Amino acid sequence: MDKVGNAVVPMAAAAPHNFLVPNMTFVVELIAFVIILFVLGKYVIPPVNKAMTDRQEKIRKQFEDLEQARADAKQAEEGFKAQMTEARHEAAKIREEAREQGAAIIADMRKQAQEESDRILRHARAQLEAERQQAVQQLRNEVGAMATELAERIVGESLTDDERRSRTVERFIASLESEEASTSTGVS
Repeated sequence: MDKVGNAVVPMAAAAPHNFLVPNMTFVVELIAFVIILFVLGKYVIPPVNKAMTDRQEKIRKQFEDLEQARADAKQAEEGFKAQMTEARHEAAKIREEAREQGAAIIADMRKQAQEESDRILRHARAQLEAERQQAVQQLRNEVGAMATELAERIVGESLTDDERRSRTVERFIASLESEEASTSTGVS
């Protein structure tokens, strides 16, 4: 032991320590560190790496599923829009066809009504003509009977013979019609 001043310093402590020279504590610490690294590398890090890889794969799969769902939703939306557009066109087509059918039905009903009206008018005219003819015939018969009776009184002989009476009546009516025709042309 050396005496330095009043203090006694042990020899080992007095010698300068070289940090480049390993001492036993360092070697033990180094061996413990290597053992811990080995245990961590062999038993702890692989399961953690596997769990992280599984988790990353799961997240990647979820992103793929999300993208696929997004694409499916977009495709479904486009399909829905296309169906809606087609349905609108079909509805417009049906409305137009109904409008056309309605117009055709109205035109057909008008045509039928016009035909019925024309038929009724023709029937009425024919009936009026028949009634007029009947009235004219009845008037001729009455006028003929009256003319025959008057002629019998004037002539003093009987005109009961039908043929004779018909000729007389026809002449009388013809003379009346000719008089009427001459007065109507003379008046105009």
